Amino acid sequence: MSLSVLENVAETSAAKPGAPVRSRSCRHCGADSKDEEFCCAGCAYVFRLIHAEGLEAYYRIKDDVTAPADSAIGPSRDYGWLRARQAEAEDEVKAIDGRAPRLTLAVQGLSCAGCGWLIERLFQKAPGAGRIEIDAARGLMRLRWTAGEFDAVAWAEMLQRFNYVVGPAGAVSEAPVQRNDLTRRIGLCGAFAMNIMLFTLPAYFGMEETFAYAGLFGTLALAFATLSVLAGGGYFVGRAVRALREGAVHIDLPIAIGIVGAYVGSFYGWASGQAAYQYFDFVGTFILLMLVGRWAQVGAVERNQRRLLREQPMTPPVRVRGADGTWRDAAADTLRAGDRFAVGSGATVPVEATLESAEAALSLAWINGESEPKVFRAGQTVPAGAENVTRGALELTARQGWETSLLAELLQPVERADAGQGVIDRVVRGYVIGIVGLALAAAVAWGWRTGDLQRTGAIVTAVLVVSCPCALGLAWPLADEIATVALRRRGVFLRRGDVWTRLAKVRRLVFDKTGTLTMETPALQDADAVLGALSDDERAAVAALVRDNPHPVARALQEALLARYAVTPLAGELEETIGEGVSLGPWRLGRAGWAAETSSSAGNRGTVLSWGGQVVARFEFVDEARVDAAQELAALESRGLAAYVLSGDAQAKVSALAAQLDLPADRAVGDQSPRDKAAWLERNGAEHATMLGDGANDSLAFDRALVRGTPVIHRGALEAKADFYYLGRGIGGLRALFEVAEQRRRVLAALIGFSVVYNLAAVAVALAGAMNPLLAAVLMPASSLVTLAIVGTGLRGVGRG
Repeated sequence: MSLSVLENVAETSAAKPGAPVRSRSCRHCGADSKDEEFCCAGCAYVFRLIHAEGLEAYYRIKDDVTAPADSAIGPSRDYGWLRARQAEAEDEVKAIDGRAPRLTLAVQGLSCAGCGWLIERLFQKAPGAGRIEIDAARGLMRLRWTAGEFDAVAWAEMLQRFNYVVGPAGAVSEAPVQRNDLTRRIGLCGAFAMNIMLFTLPAYFGMEETFAYAGLFGTLALAFATLSVLAGGGYFVGRAVRALREGAVHIDLPIAIGIVGAYVGSFYGWASGQAAYQYFDFVGTFILLMLVGRWAQVGAVERNQRRLLREQPMTPPVRVRGADGTWRDAAADTLRAGDRFAVGSGATVPVEATLESAEAALSLAWINGESEPKVFRAGQTVPAGAENVTRGALELTARQGWETSLLAELLQPVERADAGQGVIDRVVRGYVIGIVGLALAAAVAWGWRTGDLQRTGAIVTAVLVVSCPCALGLAWPLADEIATVALRRRGVFLRRGDVWTRLAKVRRLVFDKTGTLTMETPALQDADAVLGALSDDERAAVAALVRDNPHPVARALQEALLARYAVTPLAGELEETIGEGVSLGPWRLGRAGWAAETSSSAGNRGTVLSWGGQVVARFEFVDEARVDAAQELAALESRGLAAYVLSGDAQAKVSALAAQLDLPADRAVGDQSPRDKAAWLERNGAEHATMLGDGANDSLAFDRALVRGTPVIHRGALEAKADFYYLGRGIGGLRALFEVAEQRRRVLAALIGFSVVYNLAAVAVALAGAMNPLLAAVLMPASSLVTLAIVGTGLRGVGRG
């Protein structure tokens, strides 16, 4: 791609005088951008790349909201594992003539048809590319290429610039086996239900029992109903039985009771020639509707989960020196005390260790929340979880094994009971007790009164048939699906379905500071003016000096630069002076006293770009609250949600941020270690708290909180523990989450109310002996339509900002 093309795209994407008011949605990802064209520098950068490649059709295909591309311009990842897998794949086919190597990889960010289309087009541009198959449902891609021509690592690095992170195939969430299984069952049961209706309708339209084919029609209806029970009903019956064995009352139990009761009664009616018993059409239609409801319920959260790699490269393999002096790759969790190991630039030190390199700059943000890196010297102890923000690899000696490290403790998954299941369990238990009780009462009453066992059996069957749990099996999952989709449009993605019920108990919001209430990197002050004053050569020098540099100042400068300009970095070898800055020939970027001679104390502030010792530009950075933090916190407070800041950063910084956000001073708590955060949460009502964090230092507090959310999905620290994650520059998604949850609660209350009224009326008709298969065949779909209408009407427009 040419620089001129990129510049032209950048110019056309800028606002023009007299242009209409900008949308609140980012032009690239669709997330809330707070009246800016783009929500982050990464989105602006990727937007230009896509247009420069002539792939702007992507925006006509993609989902409304995708992940912001803030990580697309971050430091390069370690793709050594990919290079090794490509070599293995090529070695496997060397002896096979005419066969292309193949490899299956996971992709983070692959969330829609537009993503698949874009990745396919980018693959076709790569030298030696062969065939690619995209499996968006599972977040996978399968590649074939020409050995010796295709470079998988170079292609993965290119994909990262477009905000797609490549990982090993085993790193994606498990294949959607349950949803695929449900899809197959729905297809079969749909066909069976139509055939049942085909052979049942003639009886409803007046076919006499003496008709020559009446018996055949009834037998065929039985056959297809049996197939429906085996193909679809078995799903619910099996799950209900397994739950009962564990002593649990599952939502599938009333569904299973309805299916079994209707089928057994209908089979007896067929065998005895009693038409009043035969509800085969109900059996087929009911099973189909329940499968559709379950399919929607399973898919609602699954789509959000598969947007992330299950195993993020938070602690990538380290290089360990053996007794013979050779280095080998090893998993971080195999480290033992005394091991000599090395970690690359941007990687995390997995265990407490002694620094063997001369010096290093390390960020402790994940441990104590402090964004400013700290310089360590040889012989000093480096804590577990420190991030290497120097450009080169560091050598260390482990002081402990992985199993005893703080990082291992912070990342240890904690299983919790499904808090939302309690409400459903109570509803299901009440439903089962009520229906079974009424059926038994009907059996006793009609049997004692009439002594007619066939008549009594027909009444009991009718009670089990018409007490249809459509609200639980169909409309409730649909409500969850609509609410989840509405949140996705606002950039909020649920990862656990039970979060809805827990949200109703939340009374306080506990925020980490750095990266949660503020952005991950500090902001360049007066960015337009400062960068606009630079020449093209000077911007090219800055681009070279900050490229692949994990230091937070370098990342912030790179984001500001690439958000505004298409720059080709200067060529050359960089040199780094730890704790001071980086240089490229006569160019220097770093601390003022090191980069250039200054004669005043004021001249020693900030970060300086110099050439030949002369100051070219001065960059000032500041930690900024997220763009909407103040107004959103006020709106959340008005909903009765008290906001707190709980940070490892210095108390003075935390108090200053709280003042900026108009929070009371006693709700800003600084100088907190990971264990301090967890203890504070336990003392202050963890059972009613939502914890919002972005780093490993928030992990222990996450484990205590009732609800857990994160704004960051590319670090690999908390997304596996989070109940939800939210995207964009602001925190408006939190308010949307609580608003949608409240509207959903109102709709479900109306749904349960209707269900109670319907079931009482329908069961009363059945108890009176006035129910028949035709009336049941009308009532069941009619009640289902009403419940769907309640959901559709109640959630119309939900989540719109």
